[in-house]
Amino acid sequence: MKIIVSGGGTGGHIYPALAFIRTIKQKHPDTEFLYIGTSKGLESKLVTREEIPFKSIEITGFKRSISFENVKTVLRFLKGVKESRKIIREFKPDMVIGTGGYVCGPVVYAAAKENIPSIVHEQNSVPGLTNKFLSKYVDKVAICFESATGFFPKEKVVLTGNPRASEVAGIKKTDILARLGLTDLKPSVLIFGGSRGARPINEAVVASLESFAQKPYQVIYVTGDVHFDKVKKEAEAAGELKNVVITPFLHNMPEVLRSVDAVVSRAGATSIAEFTALGVPSLLIPSPYVTNNHQEKNARALVEKDAASLLLESELTSENLVRHIDQIVLDAEKKKRMSESAKQLGMPDATSRLYNVMLQLTGNRQAREK
Repeated sequence: MKIIVSGGGTGGHIYPALAFIRTIKQKHPDTEFLYIGTSKGLESKLVTREEIPFKSIEITGFKRSISFENVKTVLRFLKGVKESRKIIREFKPDMVIGTGGYVCGPVVYAAAKENIPSIVHEQNSVPGLTNKFLSKYVDKVAICFESATGFFPKEKVVLTGNPRASEVAGIKKTDILARLGLTDLKPSVLIFGGSRGARPINEAVVASLESFAQKPYQVIYVTGDVHFDKVKKEAEAAGELKNVVITPFLHNMPEVLRSVDAVVSRAGATSIAEFTALGVPSLLIPSPYVTNNHQEKNARALVEKDAASLLLESELTSENLVRHIDQIVLDAEKKKRMSESAKQLGMPDATSRLYNVMLQLTGNRQAREK
């Protein structure tokens, strides 16, 4: 099978796409992939680094306010559609999938107009503008949260989950805690605010360090590169913290997640896919700075199933942070219940589900052509 993948702008759109490609290449090595993104986007670095064939088009997103820039965006969209049709005709894909971000707009739209089976994959509980627009033209809309169903044509929606879950589900437990200078004999909590960190979370954690030092659990605290030096200096002022490890970044996050008892994090779709695939109880602190407040809605979808606790950034204090963590980690029954609920929401077969939808669509096309 030959598949075109398009998605960009943020890691939340790119990482699921890469997870899908890697997993399918392992299971079906003869599958050919082509990734279409923008030359200036994050995808150009992440995709080419993995030696996946990559082509770029020029496109920008719409402004949400009335702006002359939107006229330019329409013209770029039309140009992007023309470029995409040319690429599609040259590559001759059996399937095209868009994973979100404005770059996949002209790509997936062009595929639909070329009568190529097409899918959009929506990671969040509230979809972005591009996927809502494309849902009118594609054959199927793959979702990760049931609550996203109402935003799309009902007959097109299929619940597949996030391909990132398929990648992490098979991670085995290792000696990662020992390598971080911790022990397997105590419960462990991972706290992080994303790759760049999150200042409000960092401030609350720094204020909580002395409290953590008295707890019967361990803390792995990921600050983000930007904040590390400042946090490290403030941590030194708190005295000796034998049960707290502070690091700017973790390159082996899934390995750490497999070994911890709980996680404190933002509520991005990819992170949630990892937590649920591994059955890790979570305290979610949604970013209030994202489109349509979708992180809070992602978080509430887990809270409703008793798979996570929610702490809004507006209510984030040292006292509230420590109290919420204690309620999860120090209550064995609650921790077990949350872990089981998270696993029930996790979809470790997400990539297989998505691939099976593709096989069905390409099979239907072949049948029609006969």
